[in-house]
Amino acid sequence: MATTSTALSTVKNKLATRANGETKKPVTVADWLQSDQFKNQMAMVLPKHITPDRLARICLFSIRQNPQLQACNRDSLLASVMQSAQLGLEPGILGHCYMLPFKNNKTGSMDVQFIIGYKGYLDLLRRSGEIATISCQIHYDNDIMELSYGMENNLKHIPWFARKDEPQEKPGKVVGAYAVFTFKDGSVYPHYMPLYEILKRKSRSKSASSKYSPWETDQEAMIKKTVIRDAIK
Repeated sequence: MATTSTALSTVKNKLATRANGETKKPVTVADWLQSDQFKNQMAMVLPKHITPDRLARICLFSIRQNPQLQACNRDSLLASVMQSAQLGLEPGILGHCYMLPFKNNKTGSMDVQFIIGYKGYLDLLRRSGEIATISCQIHYDNDIMELSYGMENNLKHIPWFARKDEPQEKPGKVVGAYAVFTFKDGSVYPHYMPLYEILKRKSRSKSASSKYSPWETDQEAMIKKTVIRDAIK
């Protein structure tokens, strides 16, 4: 976060003074995002697969889609954009990351919270170069699940729609979720979380209380994200 603040301050200082000595600060968030100085700052940290122009357009679209973001503290909003750039993740429909408005109880202002989504964690893990494959699945009440720990970690999961012993028409309630990591050395690590543990993590999240939270719009993806994030620890 300190790096993000420093980068943002650098951009603000450059934008504040033009080459001819005149002072001209951007007025709107759109001005900031579309300025050459801000794009140059993003270019310094962005990975090669995303251009500053693309990220600026995506962030601007996300902001315009959410009226509450437009009313948030501008510095916190721009800091969230810089965090997105530093991680090389795109906010919006891809589910890589989200910018959510929330009330800062200390200052009373509306600030922006940057959170990484399920697909964002997958992208970052794949970029680490250590993982060959990642699989993450929801465990439903009508699935067949066998899980054992000990000398060998074993996990067998037959989803409700693939059962041959007793065909099911509906998945039933969510029981839990798991992720299976296969590393490039061939080792496999399964990580399972029951639903009550996932909900405990949700209750500690500030973003869960927002009506714009992905917990409201894409709950299954957030369940998977929680499992992956817990496994990373």
